[in-house]
Amino acid sequence: MPDLIDQTRVALEQSGAASSDYDLNKGVLLPEGRKLRPAAVLAPIIEGRNGYELILTKRSSALKHHPGQIAFPGGKQDEGDPDLVATALREAHEEIGLQSHNVEVLGSFAPHETVTAFTVTPVVAFVNGNFDAIPEAGEVSEVFRVPLSHVLRPDNFVVEARHWRGQKRLYYTVPYGPYYIWGATARILRAWTDLLPQD
Repeated sequence: MPDLIDQTRVALEQSGAASSDYDLNKGVLLPEGRKLRPAAVLAPIIEGRNGYELILTKRSSALKHHPGQIAFPGGKQDEGDPDLVATALREAHEEIGLQSHNVEVLGSFAPHETVTAFTVTPVVAFVNGNFDAIPEAGEVSEVFRVPLSHVLRPDNFVVEARHWRGQKRLYYTVPYGPYYIWGATARILRAWTDLLPQD
C-alpha cells in the first residue's frame, strides 16, 4: 500500500484550490461585504498499531461556533501568532496538550472558508513518538483517533443535505463508527483526498 505520508507530502506541494462550506451549494449566495477572519487547524497524524491515525476532537456543546461537532484542533489567529502555522500549533497545545516540539510540520493546504466567516488554513503535522491527549476543559469534550486511510478514501464520503437558513444545503460527511464527521472538517478532508493518487 502506498505510504500516505509520502503521498501527503506531494499533495501539500500542490496545495490545490481553496475550498468552502458553499462548494456543493452553487445557488447559495455568499453574504455581501463579509469579512473573513483568519484561522488555522492542525491535522496531527500519529503512528498507530495498525497504521497512521488522525487525531480529532469533539467540540464542547457549550461553544458558540460549531458546538458538539467533530473538528481538528484549531482556532482563530491571535495578534501574537507570527503566522498561521504558529496558530495551529498553539491551538493544538491549548486544546489537546500537543507540544510543538513533538511534531514535524509537513506543510499547509489551501484555506477553507466556513459559513461562520473564517478562512481556515489546514496545517498537517506528524506526531513523533507517543502522545497522551489532555483535552481542554470547556472547549473539547473528547479527543480520539481515526484511521487516516479511512478519512482519505473517496468511497467513504457521502453527500448529505439539511435545511439551513431556509435553504437546502448539501455537505460532505465521512462517518467513522460513532463519530459523525461532517461540515468544514469533512470538506477539508475531502480536499486532501482529492489531491492524493487513487487506485
